[in-house]
Amino acid sequence: MQKIYKILIMGASYGSLLGTKLALAGHSVHLICLPAEADLINSEGAIVRMPIKGREGLVEINSKKLSGKMSAGGTQGVNPGDYDLVALAMQEPQYRSPGVRELLDAVAKAKVPCMSIMNMPPLTYLKRIPGVDADKCRDCYTDPTVWDNFDQKLMTLCSPDPQAFRPPEDKVNVLQVRLPTNFKAARFDSDAHTGILRQLEKDIEAVRFETGAGKIELPVKLKTHESVFVPLAKWSMLIAGNYRCVQKDAARSIKEAVHTDLEATRAVYNWVVKLCVSLGAAEKDLVPFEKYANAALSLGSPSSAARALFAGAPNIERVDRLVQTIAKQKGLQSDVLDQTVAMVDARLEMNRKAVK
Repeated sequence: MQKIYKILIMGASYGSLLGTKLALAGHSVHLICLPAEADLINSEGAIVRMPIKGREGLVEINSKKLSGKMSAGGTQGVNPGDYDLVALAMQEPQYRSPGVRELLDAVAKAKVPCMSIMNMPPLTYLKRIPGVDADKCRDCYTDPTVWDNFDQKLMTLCSPDPQAFRPPEDKVNVLQVRLPTNFKAARFDSDAHTGILRQLEKDIEAVRFETGAGKIELPVKLKTHESVFVPLAKWSMLIAGNYRCVQKDAARSIKEAVHTDLEATRAVYNWVVKLCVSLGAAEKDLVPFEKYANAALSLGSPSSAARALFAGAPNIERVDRLVQTIAKQKGLQSDVLDQTVAMVDARLEMNRKAVK
């Protein structure tokens, strides 16, 4: 008999991709989200569309038609102790919001294993990385105190490599995958908690999806790794692409950010790889530049961070600042990254003045 895990996912936008994969594999998922999203997911299902290699168009998965269960709701009345695993799928600034903050604190106190699929690693996870002084990174976070009650042994990070977006013309329960790569998780400190990840990985791997014209294997798997450094592979991509979408007066696409000056992109990408290796990562844990540059050709819109900035957000995830801060701890510096951080700082300052 398959063990059915109960998984709480905080955040239904990107979280619905992981949640749908888990429900496809027969598990029970509850998403924490805004009322309008929850109502649609509960009545019509979470809808995920993804491209499949060698097939025309997109395959549509509706959570209402899966072997597992998916439900959605707000932060009230949720007992994290009822769950086997909690996944953090909101953007880092959202964790200080009223309601979300209290639920996150309840997760920490319930001592439930927690897997983040945020671009910005939780402050708690940094404590698992040898050679990083997490306390000196606190000012990179919108509110570092939300992580203070977490035990690092119960926190892991999963690199959110798959690229997905909410199509603006669709309802808020629809998510479209643009780049169907894998979620890459670092193991937990304990073998028992790591065992949950390995079982989920196996169950997702075993799924075959019925299309009406036969069963197919779907992309976007969960992969569990022994190394704490594997999820940091995303840092090079974020610094070389996502944050360089931010220009002085407008946002450009990730494709443009990467390919407008490929040599500058390659230099900063490899600089971040060098930083990760200096912390203890193995080269094989990281993604070669050519593979990333090729994937970026399909990313024709700006990153979510750039879109949020130019929509007036007063706070965004600051992986750019975090990487700069950690690099300083190792005596490393990059002009390209410094310029990017300055550009993001300037736009945030403008947005904050407009809010006042």
